[in-house]
Amino acid sequence: MRESLNLTADDNNQIEVDQSSGLQQPEFRYIAIGRIVRAHGVRGEVSVAVLTDFPERFETTEWVYVGNEMEADAYRLKKSRWHKQNVLLTLDGVDNRTEAEQLVGLFIQVPVEETMPLPEGGYYLYQIMGLPVITTAGDTLGIISDVIETKANDVYIVKSADGTEILLPAIPDVIKSVDLDEGKVFVELLDGLI
Repeated sequence: MRESLNLTADDNNQIEVDQSSGLQQPEFRYIAIGRIVRAHGVRGEVSVAVLTDFPERFETTEWVYVGNEMEADAYRLKKSRWHKQNVLLTLDGVDNRTEAEQLVGLFIQVPVEETMPLPEGGYYLYQIMGLPVITTAGDTLGIISDVIETKANDVYIVKSADGTEILLPAIPDVIKSVDLDEGKVFVELLDGLI
């Protein structure tokens, strides 16, 4: 499910070491639900491109965190309304066009704990970051270090302990299961993938 992978590490930028692979993974604190693309009008509204499969959350969210991958500031969400395909937000403390323009390019984020619940078997992309990838033959390929989102299907970037990268298309023929309880992704390697 999509709420964006543009995640913000926690205040201390804590890094957790995965003992099985020796690779490091950040512990994430926020998840992006939108990106500010421009100022709208003269009263401080911002136009936000939606990065979530749950756009209704803009109508019920009280606080958002505006920032990038390294830091974010809290803003009370005073008002939201739709304009074409974007949502227009009024943030407390952003009162004019100049202040709104300074936020262009930043992400609208919520704490990871506030992600929308998914149906059983569903998972967010941030939940698989850093998970070991194991073939159906039992070989460990590395950990998921990034995800490329494409129109056709996502592509998981798997980084091995020696730093090499493998690109795995996130299709049912390749990604056999994602076990969040066990913390592993099981894959079947098709001819020509590596």
